[in-house]
Amino acid sequence: MAWSGPAPAGQPPPTRSTAAILAASAPSDWRELAAGDTLYLDLDRGRVIIELAPRLAPQHVANIKALVREGYFDGLAFYRAQDNYVVQWGDADEQRVPRTAKTSLPPEFTVPAGDDFPFTRLPDADGYAPEVGFSDGFPVGRDRAAGTAWLAHCYGAVGVARGNDPASGSGTDLYAVIGHAPRHLDRNITVVGRVVQGMELLSTLPRGPAPMGFYESAAERTAIRRLRVMADVPAAERTALQVIRTDTATFAEIVESRRNRLDDWNKVPAGYIGLCNVQLPVRLP
Repeated sequence: MAWSGPAPAGQPPPTRSTAAILAASAPSDWRELAAGDTLYLDLDRGRVIIELAPRLAPQHVANIKALVREGYFDGLAFYRAQDNYVVQWGDADEQRVPRTAKTSLPPEFTVPAGDDFPFTRLPDADGYAPEVGFSDGFPVGRDRAAGTAWLAHCYGAVGVARGNDPASGSGTDLYAVIGHAPRHLDRNITVVGRVVQGMELLSTLPRGPAPMGFYESAAERTAIRRLRVMADVPAAERTALQVIRTDTATFAEIVESRRNRLDDWNKVPAGYIGLCNVQLPVRLP
């Protein structure tokens, strides 16, 4: 979908605040999380909900779900928390071996994106991609000339840790962005989804004292109770969430209201918005 809001230059100012737009939204402006592509990461402090992006990293998403379903992550821990950057979890001691999932995969730094690729383009220029926008509700960069698209490292993005070998990541170790948007990582690491609820549980983890935020001892780590695919969780234990659709006129109006904020506090509207400054509203139905 092309940008359906006012043109970037010379557009009339927004007439409604984001809150007013959301209050007037229709049920069709919202979507349910797909139970087969949503993960519940349960910690002692609460639940983190991760939405996976199978169109944008199909092999890694499938492998991560295989890891989850064999219980690979249960009882493991967060072993890294680097300030203004990422938290990371998996098997810090490298003792656990996947039973059914693959241990290495070819990188999915980008995916093919032809004319049929679902894409809602944002109106402003971006320094890291020829154009940026949203696909299936995820922030993405796109290069029409190369015919590729990729998930962006915005706040809350979940990616696959790897070594120097591009094929060294399989999903056994994952990270989430908790600080500034490190967009220089785009197209260098496979991103598989984003956190849609529970970021406060990750962003407040104690920072690791070692270089790059690694913890120096096992006692410093935060244990993972279990990680499950939403489809495998009884209905009574699920968290019902709805996310705003990014292929609607309502979303276009929301973006414009954030580009030129309409409230008593803002005195100089920016007239611009970066990809990672577009926050997707989430609600309980």
